[in-house]
Amino acid sequence: MTGIKITSLAHRPELAERLWDMADPWPEFAVHDDLAWLLYPRMVAELPEFIWVATDGDAVVARAFSLPFAQHAPGRDGVLPTRGWDQILMWAFSDLRRGVEPDTLSAIEITVALDRQGEGLSGRMLAAMREGARAAGFAEVVAPVRPSGKPAEPDTSIHEYAYRTREDGLPYDPWLRVHVRAGGVIDSVAPLSMTINGSLAQWREWTGLPFDEPGPVRVPGALTPVRCEPEQGYAVYVEPNVWVRHRLG
Repeated sequence: MTGIKITSLAHRPELAERLWDMADPWPEFAVHDDLAWLLYPRMVAELPEFIWVATDGDAVVARAFSLPFAQHAPGRDGVLPTRGWDQILMWAFSDLRRGVEPDTLSAIEITVALDRQGEGLSGRMLAAMREGARAAGFAEVVAPVRPSGKPAEPDTSIHEYAYRTREDGLPYDPWLRVHVRAGGVIDSVAPLSMTINGSLAQWREWTGLPFDEPGPVRVPGALTPVRCEPEQGYAVYVEPNVWVRHRLG
């Protein structure tokens, strides 16, 4: 790990074209979120100071995206949204367009290359995000966490899974455990954090599954079953996340 360097994209803009070079663990369907397609390029172009990149020599081995937003704006009142990830993307860019002063940094993604899993890089990227937020004057980082162990239990309620603990009192889920060890506190559940819809043909292409029977379809990498509606010609995935607060004071 001694060769790892973590820097903001603002300090190394030449890495912008290489952010997605690494093989990552995201399932294919997850990259077809409409808001991500629309707004990720804008994050890179307009807010590079809130993107961090880890390199080992010439190789990109991890990336972390975040967005500043006004958590305490009128109508939001410091309550983290049930629409989680999708809502933060909309709030952040709405605030940016209208010149609303942000007061909080939200994590959007922390991803480690497949061949560098288990080296503690996720914790280091989270630490870089926290330090970046503190340096920017924010008092809090929030994160709509995608629990890494939840795909193994797609039928388990996120409300039960989010608060499950081990004998030592730490979260059962490995990624939630990283956040709590870093000082985070589980705040609430975002039951409809990300919504991905597509035609049956698209879901077949993304997953290799038939998608020809109505009802829930268990898809590798999905936190909950995908709802298939063959008579209507579409399927919908609604992903729950877990809100974690990192107070920086």
